Amino acid sequence: MKDVAPLHGTGAPSEWIVRWSHLLAADATVLDVACGSGRHMQWFAGRGHAVTGVDRSPEANEAAGAFGQAVMADIENGPWPFAGQTFGAVVVTNYLWRPRMADIVAAVAPGGVLLYETFAAGNETVGKPSRADFLLQPGELLAACHDLRVVAYEDGFLAEPARFVQRIAAIRPPAPVTGQPLRAPLKGN
Repeated sequence: MKDVAPLHGTGAPSEWIVRWSHLLAADATVLDVACGSGRHMQWFAGRGHAVTGVDRSPEANEAAGAFGQAVMADIENGPWPFAGQTFGAVVVTNYLWRPRMADIVAAVAPGGVLLYETFAAGNETVGKPSRADFLLQPGELLAACHDLRVVAYEDGFLAEPARFVQRIAAIRPPAPVTGQPLRAPLKGN
C-alpha cells in the first residue's frame, strides 16, 4: 500500500482568520493563497462569500474545488494568475514566498481586507519550517502592508502547537468617492 501524505490545509480554520473575518464586507470575494484543501475557502463560502483558492497541488485543488473556484498554479515558478484582479479579502496562512508578497498585497481591493498568518523567525528553535527563507523577520509583515491600515498585528510565540508566528489583519483604504459635488464647510452663526 502506498503511503499518502495528508493534504495541507485540512482541519479547522485558523483562529486568527475566524477572529478577524467580521472585517469583510458581506459581498466580499475572497482569495485564499496556497489554499491547500480549502479549509478557509469552506469557512468563507459557508458565510456566503464567493471564494477562489490557488494552490499548485492537484489533490489540494480537487478538494478545494468543493467550496469555490480552485486555480492550479505554481505561483513560485510561474506568473501570478490574478494580475490586475482584486478581491474583497485575501487570506494567507502558513505560506511565505517573498517574491509574491507585493502581488498578494496588491490583490486587496479598496476597502478590502488582508488576513495573513505565517511562521516567523524563532520557529527554527521549536520545529519546522526552520529555514530563514520561510520565516518572516521582525516587522517584515508590517513593512509589506505599509499602504494598508493595520487593524491587528502580532509577532510572537504560540504554545499549542509550539510555533513563532507573525499575523496581521489590515484594510486597504476605500477608493475616494467620485462624482459627488464638493461642499463648502458650514459657517458658524
